Amino acid sequence: MKINKHLIKNLDWFLPAMAVIITLVGIMTIFSATRPPDGGQHPSYFMKQAYWLLLGLLAMSAIVSFDYIWLGRAAYVLYVVGILLLAAVLIGGRSGMGAQRWLSLGPLSFQPSELFKLFFVIAFARYMATLKSPLKGTDIIKAFLMFAALPFAMLVKQPDLGTAVVLFSLFIALVLTKGVGRKVFAFIIIAGIISIPFLGNILWGELKDYQKNRIVAFMEPAVDPAGVGYHIIQSKVAIGSGGFWGKGYLKGTQGPFRFLPEKHTDFIFSVFAEEHGLAGCILLLMAYLALIYRAVDTARKAKDEFGRFLALGITFMLTAYTVINIAMTMGLMPIVGIPLPFMSYGGTALLGNFMAVGILMNIRARRFELFY
Repeated sequence: MKINKHLIKNLDWFLPAMAVIITLVGIMTIFSATRPPDGGQHPSYFMKQAYWLLLGLLAMSAIVSFDYIWLGRAAYVLYVVGILLLAAVLIGGRSGMGAQRWLSLGPLSFQPSELFKLFFVIAFARYMATLKSPLKGTDIIKAFLMFAALPFAMLVKQPDLGTAVVLFSLFIALVLTKGVGRKVFAFIIIAGIISIPFLGNILWGELKDYQKNRIVAFMEPAVDPAGVGYHIIQSKVAIGSGGFWGKGYLKGTQGPFRFLPEKHTDFIFSVFAEEHGLAGCILLLMAYLALIYRAVDTARKAKDEFGRFLALGITFMLTAYTVINIAMTMGLMPIVGIPLPFMSYGGTALLGNFMAVGILMNIRARRFELFY
């Protein structure tokens, strides 16, 4: 579909600008975190991330070019495609770091769960837009069985506990946003409290040993500082050693000297905090808050229910990933393998995030159009 002048005029350039700025900061941090301390050959992670940035911008532009109403029409198809990709991972996915999460297509590997979370938001937003508020108990149960139960079980099986937790959180957030009666809300709270021990036992039985160790390390890192508690302890050391102003770019030690595991992925915030200190972290958090605030405002100004729930779902998703990642690097949550949006190394995650930004731009640009 050709982009007309009216659409270009209404495009919000603030959203992609903030996303690109955070991504560039991430690429710089990846470069610093993976640099060899002895001056040897530098790994190509930062260059690969730059290529994925370009691909993400192309995907974002493509999504903006057509009316997001078409996403609603293809929502359930996208959901089924996502389920099939998750099933393919369980059948013949590539394993790494104790989990089976990747699919390989020749030299290219990608993580389907990173795309599925966006497909889930699109499909569930479409479904929520068709329901009347407030939701009944049967509506919630039906929605959970239709959209959340199967992918949640498949993600736990991989295991990808972090994405599973985010998926369940998205479901709850969108249901509550739609609105529920007082009796239904009370029932959800009571049922949730009663089911915690049973669900805990089930999930604990599905967890791998390394995931159980992460929970133990969260409860008491000092129990095994050289083993299960090492990640959290070193992350705290990196963040604390940055002080207020930080050690300076390319002057951090936790990343290049390999004291900090997963320094360019899950713990990239720790590397950033060591080099830029509290002052830099405040600026970074302000950038995330500005991006999230714009996403909320986009939901508020959407022209229809589908657009509103779609924007809210993306907002909840970006917020959950940001909060969980930063919290786990500070030892406030167990380590669950959640990347920091736009910052952490990972091509599929970056591509999905820019596709999400493209959807937000699409909804915001067409907020003045008449619904049809």
